[in-house]
Amino acid sequence: MSNRKILVTSALPYANGSIHLGHLVEYIQTDIWVRFQKMLGNECHYVCADDTHGTPIMLRAEKEGITPEQLIDRVWHEHKADFDGFHVEFDHYGSTNGDETRECAEDIYRKLKAANLIEVRSVEQFYDPVKSMFLPDRFIKGECPKCHAKDQYGDNCEACGATYAPTELINPYSAVSGAQPERRNSDHYFFKLSSCANFLQGWIYKDAGIVRDISEGPIDPSEMNLLKPTLQLEARNKMAEWLSNLNDWDISRDAPYFGFEIPGTDGKKFFYVWLDAPVGYMGSFKQLCCQRTENRGQKTATPSPLAGEGGGEGEPNFDDYWKPGSQTELYHFIGKDILYFHALFWPAMLENAGYRTPTSIFAHGFLTVNGEKMSKSRGTFITANSYLKQGLNPEYLRYYYAAKLNGTMEDLDLNLDDFVARVNSDLVGKYVNIASRTAGFINKNFDGYLATTLSSIEKYAYLEHSENILGENIVGMPKQPVGAKFKPLPEGDPDRDEYQLIRRAMSKSQDIKQAYENRDYSKAVKEIMAIADFANQYVNDMEPWALSKQEEQSNKLHQVCTVSINLFRLLTIYLRPLLPKLAGEVEDFLDIPALSWKNSESLLLGHHINPYKHLMTRVDQKQIDAMIEANKETLVPPPSPARHGEAQQHAPSPLAPLPPAGEGNLISIDDFSKVDLRVAKIVNAEHVEGAEKLLKLTLDIGEENLRTVFAGIKSVYDPEKLKGRMTVMVANLAPRKMKFGLSEGMVLAASGDMPGLFILSPDDGAQPGMRIK
Repeated sequence: MSNRKILVTSALPYANGSIHLGHLVEYIQTDIWVRFQKMLGNECHYVCADDTHGTPIMLRAEKEGITPEQLIDRVWHEHKADFDGFHVEFDHYGSTNGDETRECAEDIYRKLKAANLIEVRSVEQFYDPVKSMFLPDRFIKGECPKCHAKDQYGDNCEACGATYAPTELINPYSAVSGAQPERRNSDHYFFKLSSCANFLQGWIYKDAGIVRDISEGPIDPSEMNLLKPTLQLEARNKMAEWLSNLNDWDISRDAPYFGFEIPGTDGKKFFYVWLDAPVGYMGSFKQLCCQRTENRGQKTATPSPLAGEGGGEGEPNFDDYWKPGSQTELYHFIGKDILYFHALFWPAMLENAGYRTPTSIFAHGFLTVNGEKMSKSRGTFITANSYLKQGLNPEYLRYYYAAKLNGTMEDLDLNLDDFVARVNSDLVGKYVNIASRTAGFINKNFDGYLATTLSSIEKYAYLEHSENILGENIVGMPKQPVGAKFKPLPEGDPDRDEYQLIRRAMSKSQDIKQAYENRDYSKAVKEIMAIADFANQYVNDMEPWALSKQEEQSNKLHQVCTVSINLFRLLTIYLRPLLPKLAGEVEDFLDIPALSWKNSESLLLGHHINPYKHLMTRVDQKQIDAMIEANKETLVPPPSPARHGEAQQHAPSPLAPLPPAGEGNLISIDDFSKVDLRVAKIVNAEHVEGAEKLLKLTLDIGEENLRTVFAGIKSVYDPEKLKGRMTVMVANLAPRKMKFGLSEGMVLAASGDMPGLFILSPDDGAQPGMRIK
């Protein structure tokens, strides 16, 4: 069977801020999978790039007094240094602000236009007269037209969850200048996504051999065995909701704007950043193909997007990976917050522009720290650079994330106490401990040579009627006859435990391999640490330190230490995708070439190893404490934004942090006591037809009648998983008539620096109707 050809991407980090530990979940997850594929011998290319366009880039550069190009160049080097520091090994890391991405974006646009899928419509929007620019929704703030909360964004209210058009805001102001915006009309370019519903419905179940009507609702898990999924189960169910109300997509922005000009608009219209961002995958891969071609010393002409750049022997060819019907594989690793763009717009654009669509899209959840959202005030909004500056080994984090990642969209929690305990226990106390307790005897007693044979294997190497676990070629032993088999040893045989130990460790290769393939790294880690546990137990039972004092036990000592080093080598093979730098140091210690997955089928016998050197140190809690302190910020309330014509104050950036708890407007205990907070049980949760962000919750708060509340949490919660959950609601909020019905209260949820909402839950034992005091 020929090796697979795979192209893998991670979402492009925005060139407007530092890489933090939340970002690293995705890049570490992807890097592990890519390294695993390469260990299998597959041709796997991993590309990414900085996402460099948009209004925030333009405004930040202006604020710093530099050009956008200077800003994105500086940030590119910062991002690349952070990724290098965590051993994230891209085959190419580029920038969307390059000719390759522009060419592909223009090519896609022209083909969509030729297919009559681009439509120009007049759109009324807010215009900042001071900055002479149209304002994106998130750069407009004002009073919510529904609940009248102040300083809400132009697309949705974070207080009540209502969605609305920016023009519905009461007393709107520009978050850029503080000016009162004007309403102006502008022609915008729309991609007719609504025309792609049938294609998208089929794409969800691509290669499944079935046709499913999206109106049938969410997928039952029992159906999954019929499918070869392009999306995870949770993502498919979200798609079913979106496809029931598919809207056309505005792909244009007005000048001034930092980005690519839409062809034929005389510099007045630009591609919206979310159009050319995923096209950056193509641009970065195209850069890789050209780079490999140039490295071979061949001349390349200026290519068209499908001109087939690259393609020398063993090198990637752009056309091979992006042409319709390509037999290569294309995978996107993303966060669940950008699933909408990747699972709807992106495949629809590719299909209608004559390119292949992704094989699968893998979405992951958000990162919390110590069970809470990352927070600057608590010091848990941790940047990649600050982690490395404390001298913390980046492979600690790679391992910990792997131990938590299971291939679903569940959120991942970085519990710092558990982080210290798990790394010290698993990596230092178990894995490295095997070599540190046995390698010295090999060098001191046997001149650095492992035993040439193992009696437990030699005795049973040619027995028949059993399972061939160790493979045909055991290094240091004669080649086995065709059909040679192994079988369990009889009770009472002195080598039985040793034989079973090796057999068990090697037989786990397939399970661990499958777990990696499925991105269920937590399962892989569990299997690997189980091997480490019984390997350590073997060392404890054999007591090589005691055997070394008995001259007549020299052969036994040699056998025990050789078995232990082979188990350590096997563990290194299994851990290599997670711990690439440490694995390289182990390879130097064992004096062997880079390990591949196939090496798990053989043993290392009669081989000389180098003197053992310390491989890993324990995590010091003081390093964690110092990192948290280094990431704390003294946050002060931003100045109140001025309206146009008032004193020269500036509205806060949409990305500005909230002031610490306790600052700002204080209330008395009497004021607080007016709010009736109750424990509520979610009896039922369901989607609301026609609502993009709302779920309908039926709540039991200990009264005779149940309450109905409409909550803006649809984007982050599956209704089925909310049923039966306890939460907290404001019980004495005046009922509010909404488009979809009467809302009789408000469920409390938390939000902060990172995307997402988190509904509150009381401690175990709380009952519906209990007052929160």
